[in-house]
Amino acid sequence: MSADLVPDELWQRIAPLLPPPPVRRPRHPGRLRIPDRVASGGIVYVLRTGVAWRDVPAQLVGCSGVTSWRRLRDWTEAGVWPRLHQNLLAELRRVGLLEMDDCAIDGSHVRALKRGDHVGPSPVDRGRPGSKHHVIVDRHGTPLAASVTGANRHDVTQLIPLLDAIPRIGGLRGRPRHKPKRLFADRGYDFDKYRRLLRDRGVKPHIARRGTAHGSGLGRTRWVVARTFAWLHQFKRLRIRYEHRADLHQGLVQLACCIICLRRLSKGHHSTSPTEGETPQ
Repeated sequence: MSADLVPDELWQRIAPLLPPPPVRRPRHPGRLRIPDRVASGGIVYVLRTGVAWRDVPAQLVGCSGVTSWRRLRDWTEAGVWPRLHQNLLAELRRVGLLEMDDCAIDGSHVRALKRGDHVGPSPVDRGRPGSKHHVIVDRHGTPLAASVTGANRHDVTQLIPLLDAIPRIGGLRGRPRHKPKRLFADRGYDFDKYRRLLRDRGVKPHIARRGTAHGSGLGRTRWVVARTFAWLHQFKRLRIRYEHRADLHQGLVQLACCIICLRRLSKGHHSTSPTEGETPQ
């Protein structure tokens, strides 16, 4: 079952990034360690289904949910998910599937059922506790960086931090790419101060103005970020925040971004197969 939850193409990219397992003492080795791939299957199972960690079916996954939670904690603290995301973005750029000239940014509210870091009263949910997902994407909706804040944080406060969080993406000869040429955003980001900050970074802002009639035309470019949120929230664990620790919820968001990048990579490879009338080389 772990091979179904964590396919080979995903596991081959995760395995080299994992920290080494603790050394077993010869005289008191303790229980045999659950294989990392089995434990990662439990993480993906929770991410996709949204079940509580204690309700993970050990017979189906191969380990308990507590074991998977501990690996998620250890791997998140070791910085596995940002490195995996950076590697996948480099692969996408190498095969020409990453277009960073035009990027879009937005935020989305989610309810938080537990108190914890980065939880605040949601202005769109009658002040109930909530968090907000922020994401910046390329022209195709590929997530470049994501963050989690309290639901009461204004979208624009995450514009510069999220832009700076884009990793240096290699994959091609020359300098790594880490910023777009143009950034598209809705009226929530309409502050001249942030337009100046973007220009100072060499990014041309395309931000809708408040108080103007709808139909600015920016939606023809910005719609991809809304689709990316739809992709993210297909992972049921991200629709409602259950994690008390913000770093673990952030880790799950980053893992979901990695899976989306891998899907994009797989579809891109399939789309480059010879078309009708062409002869494969």
